[in-house]
Amino acid sequence: MLAHKLVETHALDQGQDIFIPAPRDFRCESGELLPDAQLRLRHYGAAGAPLVIVSGGISSGRMLHEWWGDQVARGAAIDLSRYGALGFDFSPLADQRVRISPRDQARLLVHALDALGAPRVEAWVGASYGAMVGFAFAAEAPARLKRLCAISAAERPAALARGWRGVQRRIVEFALEQNEPARGLSLARQLAMITYRSGEELQTRFPGGVDAEGLSEVDRYLIARGDAYIETMAPRRWLSLSESIDRCAIEAAHIQTPVTLAACPADQIAPLADIESLARRLPRLQSLNLVASVYGHDAFLKEAAQIRAVIRACLETPDV
Repeated sequence: MLAHKLVETHALDQGQDIFIPAPRDFRCESGELLPDAQLRLRHYGAAGAPLVIVSGGISSGRMLHEWWGDQVARGAAIDLSRYGALGFDFSPLADQRVRISPRDQARLLVHALDALGAPRVEAWVGASYGAMVGFAFAAEAPARLKRLCAISAAERPAALARGWRGVQRRIVEFALEQNEPARGLSLARQLAMITYRSGEELQTRFPGGVDAEGLSEVDRYLIARGDAYIETMAPRRWLSLSESIDRCAIEAAHIQTPVTLAACPADQIAPLADIESLARRLPRLQSLNLVASVYGHDAFLKEAAQIRAVIRACLETPDV
């Protein structure tokens, strides 16, 4: 009996994997065939509890307890004693370059929910790219989603962010041509890390100059983060997902689900002005919440208390 309870507790807190065969001959909006043989998801919480889909940036995945444990746990915003949480890995899963869109990711989730026998979910809580996929899901399958909480994302990418990502992709493409994929991905990640934070945060954290080797503290930090990234992400898969962000183009008028938005004024990737514009055009805006933070786009990972309040307010809003 004790062993059984320990297994149940582990499944509640750290989840259980669910692998589902991918739809046969699935074609992306680009016309390309999806190369994946399966969809990889992970369920947290009690079976049969109201289900919340949770998704983050392109580096996140189904292991919610690893990247967003502050928000997905017993007693947290997505309280596993009340809700089930469903995380998933974005496609493609292998190191392949595919022209895939957020709408394609949403269609794959519809297939997964069909396989799981889940006709409607309580909420989609998404941040960054995961919120873009949430917008696409709300537009594609409005009858299957009760409410959407979208953090640090608008319905289409900002031009400045598109420019940064384009440079990052060309770095990786050049590195692949030179047979240096890991080095290229590390450099691209280093550039990305700068854009995720605010100048104020970096200046406060790394005020010094360069050392005898010509490197500053911020250089060494970025190199370390870039080199760590190559252990968790493959270069061609990263190219697919980075480009997928820039393929996002959802019409606000098509999002009929009640939406809670959250934005950080210091965010360079998803500017406050873009999210305010989206808020004015959404048919069923619930609220727009400002997250005060020097962490910019990473505020959804760093400002646990503020994000917790936003998610809770979304989940606890009375049905309309």
